[in-house]
Amino acid sequence: MQYEKDELIDKVKELIDIMKESGLGYLKVKNDGFEAELGCKPKDPPPVAMPMPIPVAGAQSVTVNAAAGTEAPVQTVSQCDGKAIKSPIVGTFYSAPAPGKPAFVKVGDTVNEGDVVCIIESMKVMNEIQADCSGVVERIEAKDGEAVEYGQPLIILK
Repeated sequence: MQYEKDELIDKVKELIDIMKESGLGYLKVKNDGFEAELGCKPKDPPPVAMPMPIPVAGAQSVTVNAAAGTEAPVQTVSQCDGKAIKSPIVGTFYSAPAPGKPAFVKVGDTVNEGDVVCIIESMKVMNEIQADCSGVVERIEAKDGEAVEYGQPLIILK
């Protein structure tokens, strides 16, 4: 089924209204020859009320394995000369748009402000995370499928 230009515009406007009303950040629709994929930049969530530790360069913390009762040193996120792209929400980090697809960025890649660098799934919604500045990827701090917190550094740019 082919749609006229005005019909397509009306359908897209209708989908945008649905997204606004429901608070969706991403929507993909495919039906009878009509396909639309819409997304918007997530709004910054309100600040978290719990205190967050301040990472110190070269500092280490100790994690206790409750099952074994042993301690294991864990390297904390260190301050660096670069700019950190931080998680704007709590969720699950994904480096690629889908399983088996190439990662959005890898170490050494140049990214520009606004480029999608990863996805964070939160409440079954895939939120594309964009670089808020330009630079070269120095490190990727989060691991694929790992839970991330609000404000956690995900990618370090230099």
